[in-house]
Amino acid sequence: MTIDLSADPIALTAALVDIPSVSKDEALIADIVEKALREQTTGFEILRHGNTVLARTNRGLPTRVILAGHLDTVPIADNVPSRFELGPGGQRLLFGCGTVDMKSGDAVFLHLAATVAEPVHDLTLIFYDAEEIAAEFNGLGKIERELPEWLEGDLAILGEPSGGWVEAGCQGTLRVRLTTSGVRAHTARAWLGDNAIHRLAPILERLSNYTAREVEIDGCVYREGLSAVRVSGGVAGNVVPDVAEVDVNFRFAPDRTLDQATEHVREVFAGLELDFERTDGAPGALPGLAAPAAKDLIDIVHAHGSGGVRAKYGWTDVSRFAARGIPAVNFGPGDPNLAHKRDEHLPVEQITQVASMLRSYLLGEKD
Repeated sequence: MTIDLSADPIALTAALVDIPSVSKDEALIADIVEKALREQTTGFEILRHGNTVLARTNRGLPTRVILAGHLDTVPIADNVPSRFELGPGGQRLLFGCGTVDMKSGDAVFLHLAATVAEPVHDLTLIFYDAEEIAAEFNGLGKIERELPEWLEGDLAILGEPSGGWVEAGCQGTLRVRLTTSGVRAHTARAWLGDNAIHRLAPILERLSNYTAREVEIDGCVYREGLSAVRVSGGVAGNVVPDVAEVDVNFRFAPDRTLDQATEHVREVFAGLELDFERTDGAPGALPGLAAPAAKDLIDIVHAHGSGGVRAKYGWTDVSRFAARGIPAVNFGPGDPNLAHKRDEHLPVEQITQVASMLRSYLLGEKD
């Protein structure tokens, strides 16, 4: 199977969606992307690292822009292959797993790599695997650890869905596991036990009463959130359980460090009898909008009139670049609220708009 990088990026998006690439099953799409880059682009050094495909120019230009996107999707929900439909007002929509998150962004980057002959920036392209699962598997994280020189640049643009807006920075995320302990007993003599599930009640009450903080940074408002995401407990239908767990996810503004955010969660549950364990976490990223390379992109988006700048609520891999001192933004087609849904879709005009704005940016056009 082959893909045509010079084709309309709408058609290229549909072709990528039609290649199943659930996390940990990206070998086929990585093969196809690598082959297309090698055969249909010029001036790129191309490297395959696991199921991550990297490409970069070395023209000696004064600035370098990184275009990064993940190739994997969440599990397919009867939404592959892709399909086109007409929406309200005759709007043309493209449906399918990954249309929003984020094969449309990948398609734009691949198309521009093949069709922008004289960019004003040197380019690095990174198409990586395993973004949708635990951070330990993230392909970009592996590049960061094993090939860090590929992450050097003046601006990183992630093709995460942003509706054609520049979504600046990102919130941090962490997960903690709160475990309660009791005494096991037969439910016929429940008074002889201590029900660990019942001990979850004050935890859930504090979550229900939690007031999320809103923080404005560089004109972008980030809203935090603390949520129970998993509850586990129980032995059998006639046993008072002696252990119960609740997993809690905290999405925090980028003015907190990961350790500060963890301590805040610990304080929320202070005084309760429980074991506290942080099981996962990643810091956020400050907006970084003052960097010259970022300002040029923002100016083009404003001039185009279809978007602007706003905060990114979800965690994305911009955090990895920000930690290295590289300004990074999320910029891609699609409504992030539709990511991972069974009816995931986007208006195809957003693909065209984002491709047009990025083309202008890479060519150094000012309006």
